[in-house]
Amino acid sequence: MKRLPFWPTLFVLVCVAVMIALGIWQLQRATWKDGLLARYAAAETLPPIAFPAVPVPDEALVFRRAGGTCLEVVRWDARAGRSRKGEQGWRHIASCRTGGGEGPGMAVDYGWSRSSDAPKGEGLGGPVNGVIDFDRDRVFILVSETPAPGLEASEKPSPANIPNNHRGYAVQWFLFALVALVIYGIAVGRRKG
Repeated sequence: MKRLPFWPTLFVLVCVAVMIALGIWQLQRATWKDGLLARYAAAETLPPIAFPAVPVPDEALVFRRAGGTCLEVVRWDARAGRSRKGEQGWRHIASCRTGGGEGPGMAVDYGWSRSSDAPKGEGLGGPVNGVIDFDRDRVFILVSETPAPGLEASEKPSPANIPNNHRGYAVQWFLFALVALVIYGIAVGRRKG
């Protein structure tokens, strides 16, 4: 019977243990994500609120229906996004003044178009109702139910658009561990004694 080489065997076993630990960690993340998505889904059914006047780190507000007032659009940003029909294009995000020049104001997704050019014309500003979403920087945006003139409605924020891939990642880590053991077993089996 062949003796296993100490250092290579130790190295492989440590790597396998790390891969199994990463798989277990991904399973824990999947459970956490399930809870987060359930809270997001519950937020969709809650009564509307006023859009937060100051930034809050409360993700419980995401996917809540809300309303606010955009007194004046002070800047436009175009970001890649989808329409409610699922077409690719540009979301038009307005930075709004909400009162007295104080505070951060409010970001409103006024709608979608194929062009990144800022919307023009009347009908921008005033009361806005929609759904709270967050952007890539985790800043709240109110996605307007009613698009501005010349725009189509942006895709409605939904927790259904947030993937929970953690179980798949866990399976990958467990398979990596199994493959490492199989490859090491084959390598040791072919080793000349």
